[in-house]
Amino acid sequence: MLKIWGRTNSVNVKKALWCAEELGLSYERIDAGGPFGIVNEPAYRALNPNGLIPTLEDDGLVLWESNVIVRYLAARQGAVHLYPAGAAERARLEMWMDWVASSIMEPYRQLFWNTVRLAPEQRDHAAAEKGLQELSRLLAMADHALAGQPYLSGESFGVADIPLGCIAYSWFNMPIQRPELPHFQAWYQRLAERPAYQKIVIIPLT
Repeated sequence: MLKIWGRTNSVNVKKALWCAEELGLSYERIDAGGPFGIVNEPAYRALNPNGLIPTLEDDGLVLWESNVIVRYLAARQGAVHLYPAGAAERARLEMWMDWVASSIMEPYRQLFWNTVRLAPEQRDHAAAEKGLQELSRLLAMADHALAGQPYLSGESFGVADIPLGCIAYSWFNMPIQRPELPHFQAWYQRLAERPAYQKIVIIPLT
């Protein structure tokens, strides 16, 4: 059975779990990271030398990096409806996934930690505002793309929607002033109708 290490409130762990649920896979999840610790223990570092989550184990194969795990699971199952077989089609979806990792995650982290995760007395409001402004600018790019198609993956849901979809739930549920992004919001509402999204992503923000 697949084993996924990581706490459920991690946006990166949510990616792996949501993908597994979309694919109907059986898996064991083990709490790790944050208050659960484990990630600095030698046995875990032997699996993931970064000491981060998630980590996937599959019959001797060990993977870390959440986007890689999502792509692996879809390819493992031959789920071409989520992750096409063609190189060009895959690259188009991977572009959005990796854009989230390279551009979205840092301003998201600044905003989320200083709005939700840290205790009020520890929050840096200037950092939160900086994160909000940068994230607003970047999400306008996704909004523009979604004006012409229902999903980042194209005409149907796919792996390109998973990384940003996990962040979208936080974006629409944090106590912040959000710019009007109608196509992005409509896309989020479509995601929120998916049972796997409801199960994995729509949980209290902590």
